[in-house]
Amino acid sequence: MTSLSKSADGYHERRDGVRYQYEQVGDVKVFYREAGRAGAPTVLLLHGFAASSFMFRDLIPALADRYHVIAPDLPAFGFTEAPARDKYAYTFAALAETIEQFTEQLNLDHYALVVHDYGAPVAWRLALAHPERVTAIISQNGNAYEEGLGDGWAPIRTYWHEPTQQNRDALQDFPTPASIKWQYLEGVADERSVSPDGYTLEGLQVSRPGNADIQLDLVLDYANNVALYPDFQAFFREYQPPLLAVWGKNDPFFLPAGAEAWKRDIPNADIRFYDTGHFALETHAAEILPVIREFLDVNVQ
Repeated sequence: MTSLSKSADGYHERRDGVRYQYEQVGDVKVFYREAGRAGAPTVLLLHGFAASSFMFRDLIPALADRYHVIAPDLPAFGFTEAPARDKYAYTFAALAETIEQFTEQLNLDHYALVVHDYGAPVAWRLALAHPERVTAIISQNGNAYEEGLGDGWAPIRTYWHEPTQQNRDALQDFPTPASIKWQYLEGVADERSVSPDGYTLEGLQVSRPGNADIQLDLVLDYANNVALYPDFQAFFREYQPPLLAVWGKNDPFFLPAGAEAWKRDIPNADIRFYDTGHFALETHAAEILPVIREFLDVNVQ
């Protein structure tokens, strides 16, 4: 049974222990999901595009008996309330700054990182700023290597090199419900295995007034993540964090080569591929969740 109840301090809690609440971080009201006991080892879950903390709905309760699990919605995603684009710089540096402050306000001084897509460069920035805080890394199609960038980036690369209005307009179909649905289904062997909840929810979110332009701002700024790949890789080499990659091998954006590249910098990295697309947890949660749990149990105390 997973009915909701209202607690005295204002958040909602399900009987599986997941709590839904907000933390004011500067001008951003960060929505986050929390489960587990404060004081237990922390696992920080950072989603990507086009998603929110909702993508971790199965993983959170699967870890909550032993871990303190925190899954925020990034600014411009999910239920996080953030300023308009003329009041907040929608860059990955700004997203990382907000999430870093969020972790500090919640007194998260050590955490394992679970990342997907955009959540990866946010996490890598946290790691560069505070390498001592990172206890382990789990990446579900969260990239850090040039060879991981697939052909789907071609029109985006054009925009990076020539950020004209014409090239921006050529990407207008990217932040749309139809494109989001495609991202959830592309590379999936059986589309019936993908619940419509995720892509429908994210399609509604991207349709909010002004959100499409914010997403195009982030697409443009992604070039700064690629420029930082050597710095991220230097962190991996120097600190050798325990690393697990659980990768949808048919992802049109982040190729298997991006996961395999970790072996250059972290020889003991555990790299696993699944016959699915960008959102591997949507189709292969039954296979992936036990792998994540075992990895954390071995590497995070």
